[in-house]
Amino acid sequence: MFKLALVQALVGSALAGTVLWDGRFNEFTSSTDLNNWSWSNQVGPYQYYIHGTGAVTQYVNLSPSYKNPADTVSNQGVKISIDNTAYWNGQNMRRTELIPQTSAAINSGHVYYHFSVKRTGTNAPRSDLEHQVNFFESHFTELKYGLLSGASGTSDPTLKWCVSGSTKWSVTFDADVWHNVAYDIDFSANTVAFYHSTGSDPLVLTAGPFSASTSSNGADWHLGVLRLPMNSDLQSTDVEDWYFSGVYVESGSLNTQIGSGGTSTTTTASRTTTTSTTTRTTTPATTLTTVRTSTTTSPTTTARTTTTTSPTTSSRTTTTTTTTTRSTTTTTTTTTTTTASTGTQTKWGQCGGIGWTGPTACVEGSTCQVLNPYYYQCL
Repeated sequence: MFKLALVQALVGSALAGTVLWDGRFNEFTSSTDLNNWSWSNQVGPYQYYIHGTGAVTQYVNLSPSYKNPADTVSNQGVKISIDNTAYWNGQNMRRTELIPQTSAAINSGHVYYHFSVKRTGTNAPRSDLEHQVNFFESHFTELKYGLLSGASGTSDPTLKWCVSGSTKWSVTFDADVWHNVAYDIDFSANTVAFYHSTGSDPLVLTAGPFSASTSSNGADWHLGVLRLPMNSDLQSTDVEDWYFSGVYVESGSLNTQIGSGGTSTTTTASRTTTTSTTTRTTTPATTLTTVRTSTTTSPTTTARTTTTTSPTTSSRTTTTTTTTTRSTTTTTTTTTTTTASTGTQTKWGQCGGIGWTGPTACVEGSTCQVLNPYYYQCL
């Protein structure tokens, strides 16, 4: 038995992937650390700007009791809340979301986006409203909960995995059940697949792969929830709490074990954090050099898309040290940011809809298309 356990441990270690970005909140003392991030001081693993007008603790809180007990790598989990103040940037959708702050290649090759999600019986999400959960701006893969916009009926208590708006898997979203998820995204092959388990069970392939337009700029995945304003609920006083645990992105072989995650190398614009666990022994040294030019505007978003932006034009050079158990390599990233012309919306941005007061013209190469009465999108 000892020999079998040792072989299994060694096999699991060899198959573990490399963590490209670590969002497990292990370096946070409290959620107020999110306030350290700003467009002029881009530190930490998360960008924090999509939220309501209240204090950070009204929308984001951390605690060991908020994590999946099977996740022994995470020190704590996060509770993300939306209430009747959680309206961002003049929009009519309730939303609280965190964006990865990283220059790592989480938008290329074959990668896996890991997280666990649950609800409780207290401040439970409403099943009569559509929720978009842990989504990309172009919505090529995401979770959804509740009655989808345009669907028949009065409620839908299921958690769904969707590809470009089409449901491929669903399960009743019962209270106090941890759902472990990995989005399997092959940016080169333009395919997505879905791995899932509950509790402490290892991940298994549940749906896919499916063809998809895997569009991402590496900073447009949203950890959190957006609720569409159906049934005239804008002034309702209800509060919803969502719990997340074990958030990270890895490349290489998929790690199916809950609560592990191999050697973690988190690259941010200002620092590198290296965390090692006992679940793997070695990581091949890699060197990544990225030169990226991006055009951004003041933060503007919709039910389907959010544009991650910087209000000023800047050019910076960041030198990041990526550490593995065998060797150390240096990654240099140069990012140049410019400001787009006023009155023109970027691709994937909102360009119309009920209550919209922003730009209605789209950048060259995209047109404003009606997706539902609440928002039109540049596609």
